[in-house]
Amino acid sequence: MFDRDDLSPPDRLAALNELFVTSEHPMSLSSREAEDFRASARTVDLAAVNVVELRVSPSQVVRTPKMVRQADPELLCLAMAPSGKLVMSQLGREAVLESTDIALYDSSRPFGLQLGAGGEPTTLVRVHIPRAQLGQPADRIERLLARPLPGQAGFAGMLVHFLTGLTTQAAYRPDDLGRLARISEDLLTAVVAHHLDAEAALREDSRRRTLLLSVEAFVQQHLHDPDLSPTHIADALHVSVGYLHRLFTTRETTLAAWIRRLRLERARRDLRDPALRDIPIHRIAARWGFKDHSTFTRSFRTAYHLSPRDYRHATGSSEP
Repeated sequence: MFDRDDLSPPDRLAALNELFVTSEHPMSLSSREAEDFRASARTVDLAAVNVVELRVSPSQVVRTPKMVRQADPELLCLAMAPSGKLVMSQLGREAVLESTDIALYDSSRPFGLQLGAGGEPTTLVRVHIPRAQLGQPADRIERLLARPLPGQAGFAGMLVHFLTGLTTQAAYRPDDLGRLARISEDLLTAVVAHHLDAEAALREDSRRRTLLLSVEAFVQQHLHDPDLSPTHIADALHVSVGYLHRLFTTRETTLAAWIRRLRLERARRDLRDPALRDIPIHRIAARWGFKDHSTFTRSFRTAYHLSPRDYRHATGSSEP
């Protein structure tokens, strides 16, 4: 694709920039090392999938909003730097990639690539595919853009290994291209789907934790209300009762049992408080949401192996 040792370094930089500017998604290439610029590039076209290996002096690649308007084939691009340091920026995010990382960028958005961010020559491997062929909504894919993703294991590890072999070996025949195209497309699709699923699971886990905190706060505020129930809580927090019950499976208890335990703990605290020794036991029970004294007494005895009266005596208080 590009190997112009016959040109002077500044002319070599200009020639590679021209190649970038006239590509299907135009970009510009610049370097502060124009007087000592070196670069070579190899490309493998696999139908919808295109793979490029670029070995280059420290340089910057930029795709501006004007270039996006000029031409946009709506590609999703995956990049990695087997050697050197790569910094990718898009959507206000910045991903610093080590040799074991991969990252995604979208041709429909302006982006920047800093190659050789540490001042050393860098090898960039980039593969792109039409975004529509991934079968994922653009707004979902957007969540992954310009984020460092691990490339050592799973589908990502398989893709990295495949691309590395594809760009360093030439022992393929024309008949192999169709097979290689299917493999690369399947691996790219699998990598994107895997990380989207992982990201969705993380978001759901975060949502569950946030909702649990909201449930806890609501219960603490309404513990005195005898009508406090899972239905009451679900209505207040705008979730279904079934989802609320599933949420509490992570606590190895039921929501109703947790509320009862909290009420008993509050009642037990009041029963051993000398400042409350003149408050009748049935009033303490009602204060913490127990509708009738007999239910409170049975629950208290089951939990603490003493009746409320005996517990109060044992802790130094006595009921009037």
